[in-house]
Amino acid sequence: MSLSSHLQELRKKHETLSRQVEEEARNPATDTLVLSDLKKRKLAIKQQIERLNSAPA
Repeated sequence: MSLSSHLQELRKKHETLSRQVEEEARNPATDTLVLSDLKKRKLAIKQQIERLNSAPA
């Protein structure tokens, strides 16, 4: 898998998690542990994208 396609997949996952976080946050019966887990996963992907973007080619 090329770097650009890997980054594209990570961005898709990040966007999906963003939508899930928003949906969970709007739900009055949200489990805070689920929301926290989604946010942690989203942050981990964001950090991975940033690492790959800043890595020397």
